[in-house]
Amino acid sequence: MALTLTRPSAPSVPRRAAAIVAARPSLLAAATVLLVCVPTGEKDVTAAVHVTAADIASLALVGLTALDLLRGRTPRLPAAVCLLFGGIVLAAAAATLGSIDPAASATGFVRLTQVFVLVPAAVLCSLRDRLDQRIVLGSFVAAALVQGVVGADQYLTRTGASYTGQPIRAVGTFGALDIMAMSTVVSYGLLAALALALAERGPGGSAWLRRGMFAAAAFLTFPLAVSFSRGSWIACAAAATLLLLRADARLAVRSAVVAAAAGVVLVGGLGLGGDGVTARLGSIGSVSAAPDQSVSDRYDLWATAGRIWQDHPVTGAGPKAFQQLRDSHAPLRLSSGSDAADSTIGFTREPLLSPHNMYFLVLSEQGLVGVVAYLALFLALLIGCLRRASGAGLAALALLGWVLVDFLYADIGGTTTVLTSLVLGLAARTALPGSDEGRAA
Repeated sequence: MALTLTRPSAPSVPRRAAAIVAARPSLLAAATVLLVCVPTGEKDVTAAVHVTAADIASLALVGLTALDLLRGRTPRLPAAVCLLFGGIVLAAAAATLGSIDPAASATGFVRLTQVFVLVPAAVLCSLRDRLDQRIVLGSFVAAALVQGVVGADQYLTRTGASYTGQPIRAVGTFGALDIMAMSTVVSYGLLAALALALAERGPGGSAWLRRGMFAAAAFLTFPLAVSFSRGSWIACAAAATLLLLRADARLAVRSAVVAAAAGVVLVGGLGLGGDGVTARLGSIGSVSAAPDQSVSDRYDLWATAGRIWQDHPVTGAGPKAFQQLRDSHAPLRLSSGSDAADSTIGFTREPLLSPHNMYFLVLSEQGLVGVVAYLALFLALLIGCLRRASGAGLAALALLGWVLVDFLYADIGGTTTVLTSLVLGLAARTALPGSDEGRAA
């Protein structure tokens, strides 16, 4: 009787891809960053839930991490991580139970848990070595370059969103209804590139990687400039200063001189974005003495959040309650919305559904309990990063600095919200004691 020998079939492409991702979950974190660039086509900004491709990838990372934890493949999270992230969950749960509309607040509770707890913890578990950090930071740079190229083209060809009546505002693939998204992605990429370049200085560093990252950071300053986003400019300048001071104080001084000279040449000499950028920069100094309408509306929204908090001081009015209580607490001069226009949507008014300040949003919707929980998390991450950041960890410090400054005049919402989760995970990897030791074990 003859025996027939058959060769075992090679694993299929999906199985090999799944095995690669299972072995290095940071690839899913990087995919989350890159998928942010996928246009969503979402036009209804008042919808209760927006699910994007990046959100799905982030939840896949959470699921993979949970599976690894159950199988014992991932070390347990450090006690400090559990305490800080647990405080966020408890604060959101208390606010939801005491909400003026618990059913509506339930979706807000899920979103807060995803953004500030589940995805950051999953990212923390996925960053097992230095290569994982570079994979995620490299995805930030790649996404920023994609958006930067699109945004620069929109400015140069006058196909962007409307700014002072002209279609010159760079918005990347996000459109005029998500006006801050491109500048956010570009800022993250610029800071990640700068940190990666600084990490390659000294013996053993890669000269070509250092030059490439410096070149990428230099290019990204142009699309950031023509995004005309004052908030992103301020946050990026503050974060870059923090990064440079932590890396090398003398380098920070030299970089400031070079940046000022480059700005004079590009704007004053070559006229790249000249009039618009100059006028926008000048308006930063007048936000208190003679604020424009957008700034005035923001002040009124902050006051509205304060009044809501006075009525619900301990646990707040509940997640997603601000938009329900806004009209009953806002001053009469508050605008009904902000103008948005581009070649795709035409002209529309986008409703003002949040206070445009993360700290005031937490205060009004989660009260003093929420503020204590969030400030404890943010301060622990910031202090830990300042003490321990080195090498690629400098990027975590810079990105966290950008988020904390940006939260002074913005809050979560929009396509790029999930990137905040990745930044918190990167910061936790650098800042919290026990993170490195657990991975070494």
